[in-house]
Amino acid sequence: MAKFTAIGLMSGTSQDGVDAALVVTDGTQFVSCGPGLTIPYSNPVRARLRALLGRSPAEAGAEIAEAAALITQIHAKAVNRLLEESGKSAKSVDVIGFHGHTILHRPRAGLTVQIGDAALLAALTGIDVINDFRSRDVEEGGEGAPFVPLFHAALAAGLERPLAVLNLGGVANITWIGRDGTPMAFDTGPGNALLDDWMRRLTGRDYDSEGSLAASGTVDAGVLERLLSDPYFGRAPPKSLDRGGFGIEALEGLAAADGAATLAAFTAQSVSRAFAHLPEPPRRLLVAGGGRHNRAVMAELARTLPCPVAAVEEVGWNGDALEAQAFGYLAVRSLLGLPLSLPSTTGVKRPVTGGRLHRARAGSARDRS
Repeated sequence: MAKFTAIGLMSGTSQDGVDAALVVTDGTQFVSCGPGLTIPYSNPVRARLRALLGRSPAEAGAEIAEAAALITQIHAKAVNRLLEESGKSAKSVDVIGFHGHTILHRPRAGLTVQIGDAALLAALTGIDVINDFRSRDVEEGGEGAPFVPLFHAALAAGLERPLAVLNLGGVANITWIGRDGTPMAFDTGPGNALLDDWMRRLTGRDYDSEGSLAASGTVDAGVLERLLSDPYFGRAPPKSLDRGGFGIEALEGLAAADGAATLAAFTAQSVSRAFAHLPEPPRRLLVAGGGRHNRAVMAELARTLPCPVAAVEEVGWNGDALEAQAFGYLAVRSLLGLPLSLPSTTGVKRPVTGGRLHRARAGSARDRS
């Protein structure tokens, strides 16, 4: 089967910046991951993205268009820097998987909005671009998230199963991979988003570096119980969350360190509750995303879960680049017309493909597939 070189791009709900990563894949089981990098967003860019959260194109069309052009320029910079650092030319890359930045995710209302100008990105990089990965899934009754499980399953083909992979981004999601390699997945609850919001409000910092503030605080058991009483945690999957699905109002009055400790415990214990929805306990949990650097969260996961917990680096994966790699892989699957989501990952009625191709040049990767 033909192999394609792809660059995957991810701008996650943590609003940290743009991750870019090179992948060579046939869109099925063969995956070879190359180098990756991150270009952080400036504080003004983060503020602009935060101001758009929960707003639809009908409400804020002009502001969304301006922000989309701005972040697309940053994505193009990430692509060009990755090419330069890896010694590759634009002509050697078949396709870019451009996730964009999610500002609104309400699948039950038929809405999922990722901003970014794919045609502009194709023009700026000279590489064909696939974007709009989630819309078709939502149109066909799916949750539109999580979208990385098929990539997790491809990477885990040689590992002992059942296995679970937890992505701790702004929102946390889990992929369970069965003995036969079939994934099931859902959002477990908040990842880093609430803790980041708390840190900005109480300390002026963007995040709790290595979980040091959380580790110095004391969990407020009453507040934690109220947070965990939300009906979302008892709901059977498929299910997914918007970045604004939970807030920090319940923590009003807590000291900064105690609030951070409580939110770290909330993230970990929502994952623990998610285990009740898995078909069988995994042999281990591998953790990706920025949250794996939070020692308080990782310690609480290890304390509460019934299996060993480790960062994905233990099996040779790159936890900072994993989501970007996934969208490079999914871009190739889109080119080939292969499913991007399954009934077991998003609740869609049948396996569906998706994505929209924006050509930068004639004789593109789609013509080869």
